[in-house]
Amino acid sequence: MKNQKNKTENIFEEYEKALCEKGFSFVCGVDEVGRGPWAGPIMAAAIMVKSEKLKVKNLGIADSKKLTEKKREEIFDILVSGDDIVYSVASISAKEIDKIGLGVANQLVLKKAVEGLKLKIKELDFVLVDGFEIKDISISQEKVIKGDQKVFSIAIASIIAKVTRDRYMIELSKEFPQYGFEDHKGYGTKKHQMAIEEYGLCPEHRLSFEPIKKFNGQKQK
Repeated sequence: MKNQKNKTENIFEEYEKALCEKGFSFVCGVDEVGRGPWAGPIMAAAIMVKSEKLKVKNLGIADSKKLTEKKREEIFDILVSGDDIVYSVASISAKEIDKIGLGVANQLVLKKAVEGLKLKIKELDFVLVDGFEIKDISISQEKVIKGDQKVFSIAIASIIAKVTRDRYMIELSKEFPQYGFEDHKGYGTKKHQMAIEEYGLCPEHRLSFEPIKKFNGQKQK
């Protein structure tokens, strides 16, 4: 699809426009975050851009991994407080991940995000997904490799999902301050490993993950 450089100085391929030209009217982007951490949920966001004016508002929208935490927070607050997008966020807990497995959880959280968005707009007719095909949905879809770098709506979904999960982990750090969740967000850093070795596991740890299994059964101190 044709590239166009927008005023945010990021380049996105015009997937949404091309789909609209094919007759689809309500296109959303979907992305997830949190497959890799040792603790906390996996989350996904599905978003539909309501206003084309969003592309020229110079917000600096890009793949969330390429933005600083401060910039992600700034963009997030502007997006959720305005009316340029409609969005849905879904979450699967660490306990549920342990129960059903990461692959199933990943599929489920993407599906739940899309279904949550469909409840809001009802007419949703096409889904653009970052890197995956979603099983068991009746809506037309396309898997886009590196979609958070190519597709405007997926990039926004990546920001919504990332900030929502980060804020969850920051709140979690107030309940379990010994683990440093506010810094590493549950990922397997040296600091996180040292905290587990000293304090044991908490209910938000993913017991099915290989690095955590050796600590399973070690009570929280």
